[in-house]
Amino acid sequence: MQLLGSLCRQCRASFPITSPANARLFATSQALLARHKQVKIRTPSKKTLAAKARKRALKAKKNVYDTEKMSLADAVAVLRAVEVGRPNATYELLVKTQMKSGVAVPKGRVNLPREAKPKEEDKILVFAEGRQAEEAKRAGAHVVGGPELIDAVINNRHQAATILCTSALIRTITPKLGRVLGPLGLMPSERRGTVTDDIAGYIQRLQGTSEWRADKFGSIRTAIGKLHFPAGDVVRNVRHFMTSVKRVTGNQKDGDEKRGKSTKPVTAISKVMLSTGQGPGIRIEDF
Repeated sequence: MQLLGSLCRQCRASFPITSPANARLFATSQALLARHKQVKIRTPSKKTLAAKARKRALKAKKNVYDTEKMSLADAVAVLRAVEVGRPNATYELLVKTQMKSGVAVPKGRVNLPREAKPKEEDKILVFAEGRQAEEAKRAGAHVVGGPELIDAVINNRHQAATILCTSALIRTITPKLGRVLGPLGLMPSERRGTVTDDIAGYIQRLQGTSEWRADKFGSIRTAIGKLHFPAGDVVRNVRHFMTSVKRVTGNQKDGDEKRGKSTKPVTAISKVMLSTGQGPGIRIEDF
């Protein structure tokens, strides 16, 4: 029995009130606070989160073209039907490559049989001195110089889509620029042909071509045609572009590579998809 000190209105005397043994404790009682302190919040592991994500992906509504593959000609026909009201829409090509660690980002140049959009002039930077520097300027290089350009390139004062170098200067620029330009796929390389003494000839070959480059995940995206193009023109553009990608990634060999003189690593092509702005992405089986 517990005396709570309540007063009777008539006699002004206190009377006892019993509290039941199973009375609920207040939320701020010491016992309850101590119990809350012992409770630990469990954080789901990465494996659990990944399993939940997979379950959500399986339940998500999928497009009929996500797993189905089509021939290139059929994919062009389907997209033309979907985008029938937008004749100026653009065909977009996605090429997914399986990049390995330590392998340079795939990058190349191509001259499509029929361009999908006007070509933009790429800025060319050349490391050269003397007569070769003069030839580079006459050929159309935008920035030409020797080792004095190294700091400007590191500090992004000179940005270029293509960087060339003569064989006499490559050992001079590599120690400082290798780590800067290498991850971007811009470091001059003999394998890519950007270390050359025929600077003028290389620049002339660049004219009339456009550059393609994969992102850090190995995906290559490019506009490959317009809806009002004849289907045959779109097919030829895709074939021409894929030939360039296969050669750069080592999936198509020619010349010395066929005779086994090249040790170039092969970067596998896992997926090729054709799409439009409002149409589905269709996987191509005959790329």
